[in-house]
Order: sequence, then structure tokens, then C-alpha cells
Amino acid sequence: MEKIENNYAYIDGANLHRGIVGFGWALDYGRFRVWLTEKYGVKNAYIFIGLIPKYKDLYTHLQECGFTLIFKEVVYNKENGKPKGNCDADLVLQAVRDAYENKFDKAIIVSSDGDYASLIKFLKECGKLRVILSPHTKDYCSILLKRTNVPIAYLNDQKLILLDRVRKEKAPDADGTA
Repeated sequence: MEKIENNYAYIDGANLHRGIVGFGWALDYGRFRVWLTEKYGVKNAYIFIGLIPKYKDLYTHLQECGFTLIFKEVVYNKENGKPKGNCDADLVLQAVRDAYENKFDKAIIVSSDGDYASLIKFLKECGKLRVILSPHTKDYCSILLKRTNVPIAYLNDQKLILLDRVRKEKAPDADGTA
């Protein structure tokens, strides 16, 4: 009898959004959630994201797709008014806590950010890392992640599966926290 996987995905929402928008296509979050389950055995998928009230419909949609949202309070830059909701520490803390409590078999990290290299090394040492899913190209995925010598898959290679064919406009953006 085949063992059912109990894997968790930890998704840097801003990094995912910026990467996909950079490719010029929109991500179908519903398909993405199903793909994570079917391809990687993901039972729980966290998205770490800045909380901006005008995006409440997006947050509702993500939850309806099966994601667990972890919000970060947003602060605004005094010079340009742009919001900043850096979720890196929250993602790392949640992943380490869940690994320590043995809540999952393997972790899937969705980001291209080198700030996660120490988390990747920790999960690798514990035998708890399945793959990094990079929303950027090989050229823009951090060298710090590449140096960990763990599997990295590039989401643009899955465009035909993950493309939002309905939505004509790109996902919310420009504030960089979505």
C-alpha cells in the first residue's frame, strides 16, 4: 500500500506574484493549489502575504482555493508611499515550528529569495525538504538557494498547467505585497 504524503507548502506571496507577473502571465491559484496536491502531496499550503484591505477579494479567493493565509502587517514608505509587508521571518518561523513539531513529511518552499537559504539548509539537514519552486528563471533565482544543492523547479516551466486563461488583467500588484 502506497503511503499518502503529508507535505506542506510555504509560499512567499510577494515573490510568487512578482515572478509570475515578470513572465507576463497570470497564475490560476486554484490550479496551482490542485497541482501542489497532485504533484507534491501538499496537504497544507501557506501563503505569507502583506495585509492591505483593498485586496480583500483576492484574500477570499486564495482561501477558497484552499490556501491558508498568514498575514503580515504592512508599513508604508514615507518617501514614496509604497507598502512593505516583508514576510520572510514569518515564513521561516512557521516552517521551523512545523518541522520541530513534526507536522509534515516534507516542505515545499515557493520563492527565489536567497534569504531562505538558511531555512533550506536546516530542512535539508533534517531530511524535511522536498523541493524549492522558483517563480523566477534560473538567472533570477538566488545563487544562495542554488548553492544548497537541493532540487529547484521553475514555475514558468509549468505555464501551460498553471496559466489563468480566464483573467484578462494581471493580479494586483504594484504595491509588491500581493
